Amino acid sequence: MWQTYIQPRTLDESLDLLAQYAPNARVINGGTDLLIEIERKIRAPQVVIDVSRVPGLDNIHFEDDAFHLGAGVTHNQIVGDANLRAHAYPLVRACWEVGAPQIRNRGTLAGNLITASPANDTITPLWAMGAEVTLKSKARGERTIDCAEFFRGVRKTALEPDEMLVEISFPALKKNECGTFIKLGLRRAQAISVVNVAIVLGFRISDFGFRNAEIESGWICLGSVAPTIVVAHDAQKFLVGKTLTYETIEQAARLAQKAAKPIDDIRGTADYRREMVRVLVARALVQLREGSERADFPEKPVMLWGNTNGKFIIQNSKFETHDTNYELRFTNSDVIETTVNEKIYAVKGASGKTLLRMLREDLNLNGTKEGCAEGECGACTVFLDGIAVMSCMVPAARAHHARIVTVEGLREEHADAPLHPVQQAFIEAGAVQCGYCTPGFVMSAAKLLEEIPHPSRAEAMHAITGNLCRCTGYYEILDAMEKAGK
Repeated sequence: MWQTYIQPRTLDESLDLLAQYAPNARVINGGTDLLIEIERKIRAPQVVIDVSRVPGLDNIHFEDDAFHLGAGVTHNQIVGDANLRAHAYPLVRACWEVGAPQIRNRGTLAGNLITASPANDTITPLWAMGAEVTLKSKARGERTIDCAEFFRGVRKTALEPDEMLVEISFPALKKNECGTFIKLGLRRAQAISVVNVAIVLGFRISDFGFRNAEIESGWICLGSVAPTIVVAHDAQKFLVGKTLTYETIEQAARLAQKAAKPIDDIRGTADYRREMVRVLVARALVQLREGSERADFPEKPVMLWGNTNGKFIIQNSKFETHDTNYELRFTNSDVIETTVNEKIYAVKGASGKTLLRMLREDLNLNGTKEGCAEGECGACTVFLDGIAVMSCMVPAARAHHARIVTVEGLREEHADAPLHPVQQAFIEAGAVQCGYCTPGFVMSAAKLLEEIPHPSRAEAMHAITGNLCRCTGYYEILDAMEKAGK
C-alpha cells in the first residue's frame, strides 16, 4: 500500500517530514478517506505520515468567544464536547450525521475538509459559521484562510504538498443566533449526502423571544449541489429585516433553490436535488422559528468509546520505550510490537497492511471479519486503546505500542464466565444466523454496555448503525442487546 510508514511525535517533526518527502507523502490521522483512496488506486503515496499520536492535535480550545480545533479532533470528540453542543450546534449535528460511531471515533474534522468532497457533511456548517483553517509548512510558515479561499473545487483545496492543516477555528454562536444542519441521504446512517443544508441566523433582540424578532444576519449554505459549497446569497439578503413567517420561509426556500447547480448522479437527479434544496431549507427555517432543531438530538449520544474520553493513548506503558519525542519508521521488514487480547506480539512484514489484515493473516485471529474493507459493514470492529474502530480503516503499524481487543479476547474481561454477557445473550435471543457479521455486532454491543449499562432501544439501534447484517433483520440482535443490558 505504501513503502514507508512514519509516526512523528511532534508537529515540528511532522512538518520536517512533509518538507522532506512532499509531494510523494500523505498525512494520515483517521484514515477513513485516505485508506479507501489508496485501496481504489486513486492515490499511491510512497510515504504515509501518521500524525495521530502527535500530542495536542486532538485538543479543543475555547478562547475569546471562538473555538479552536486541532487537526486531530475526531467527529465524536466534537459531538461529545458540551461547549460545542451548546454554541456550535450546526457543526455538532453534522459530525453526528457522519458515518457510524466506529468511523466517527477515528475520522477527523480536518480530514473531512481536506478530502473536499462537496457532499462532505461538515464543510457546509463550517462555511455557514465563518470558519477559517490554519495551514503550516516548514518553508512557507503559517497562514490562515477562510473556506471560500481554501476550497477550490471537487477534491481540490489550497493546501500545498508540504503543508499541513493544523487548526480549524470559528466563532461561537452568539446569544441572538441559532443554527442547524439537515442532511438528506438514501438511508438513515452511513450515507453520503444527496443534499445537505446549514443555516445560521442572527436576530434583533426582542422582549418576545429572539426567534420571533427581525432577522439581522443570515447564512444559508448548500452541500452536494455544485462542485463546492454554494452560498445562497439572494435568500440570505431576502431574510434580512424580515421575521420568519411561513410566507417568508417559503420565499427564502425558493430563492435558495435557484442557487443550486446540481448534476445527475447515482444518488439523485439534478431536478430532485433542486426540489430537496427547497424542502430542506424550508424545513430548517421552520425548525429555527419553532426552536425544534435539537428535538431529535440525543442528550447523551452513543459514542462506542466506553469509559475513555475518545482520545487515543500516545504511548502504552507495557513497553519499555517511554520517550515520546522520537519518530517511528516502518518499512515492510520492520517489527510491529503490539498487545492483542492482553498478549504482546512482535509482527514482522505487516507494516504495509491494514490492522484487519494483520490480525487475520499474521496473528490468525479470524474472528474479526472482512466484509467490505471500506468501513461500511462493521464486521471488522475491534477496540483500539479501548475505543471501537473499524480495523479495515487502521494501518497495521498504528497498532505499534497500542492495545487491541478482538472478539476472541472479549471474554477475558469476564473470566469468571464462559462467555461475555453479550455473547450469551446473542445465543439465548437467537441473534446469530450465518454468523459472519456477528463478531462486529458483539463488539459494538459490548462497548455500548460499557458506556451505557442499561441502554434504551433507541441507543441500541444507534450503536449498531455501523454494523450490517444480511440475515436477521436486526430485531433479535436488538433483543439480545437489551437482554445483556439487564
